[in-house]
Amino acid sequence: MRLTLLGSGNARQVPVYGCDCVACERARREPAHRRGPCSALVECGEQRWLLDAGLTDLTERFPPHALSGILLTHYHADHAQGLLHLRWGLGLTIPVHGPADAEGLADLYKHPGILDFSRPFAAFERRELGALTVTAVPLEHSKPTLGYLLEGQGRRIAYLTDTLGLAEPSAAVLAAQPLDLLVLDCSAPPQPEPRNHNDLPRALEIVERLRPTETVLTHIGHTLDAWLLEHPAALPAGVSLAHDGRML
Repeated sequence: MRLTLLGSGNARQVPVYGCDCVACERARREPAHRRGPCSALVECGEQRWLLDAGLTDLTERFPPHALSGILLTHYHADHAQGLLHLRWGLGLTIPVHGPADAEGLADLYKHPGILDFSRPFAAFERRELGALTVTAVPLEHSKPTLGYLLEGQGRRIAYLTDTLGLAEPSAAVLAAQPLDLLVLDCSAPPQPEPRNHNDLPRALEIVERLRPTETVLTHIGHTLDAWLLEHPAALPAGVSLAHDGRML
């Protein structure tokens, strides 16, 4: 099983429009430091599932029938806006598995086009998708949100974004067996009162609870990038930053 991080940024992305902080200026100079909407691709056997759909060029990245479907964490725009164009395709149906959310995003439910939203996940529901097994793990966010436990070909990967902390029932499911990889929301440097997303201390608390073999922090904002430039030793061993295009 292989996970490719297609985007590693938060809703603002990096560089932020109009910002001249050190992280944004670096990203303008060096494209390798740019961060697009947080998303990933998991490949396992013949299965190829997109994790979130915030990228707006999905029809260019993925030819018809290239995807088995989409695993949506939630319906905030930076995670679902790519569906607004993708839905108008022809000649195929793409399943979108995600949380039960009566509102969704914009008019996606009213005009789904080629997208099939008919099978939302229940909390902790487990689905067998060919060689890939997916378990929906509830997260702590301002909209119904799921993380995903991905199991296949001898690997166990948790993909958790967006979240602020981790409720004990979700932590218990993830900690039941060792995790090979944890991909975890960490949007900001240390904050007095973070909202909706982990800052670095809260993310590291989750790492300590789950004890994965490797952790990659994602959903990164420009303030965290800038802070880490001043605190390069802040990440403990086994914890690293995501970047767009990184394969795990």
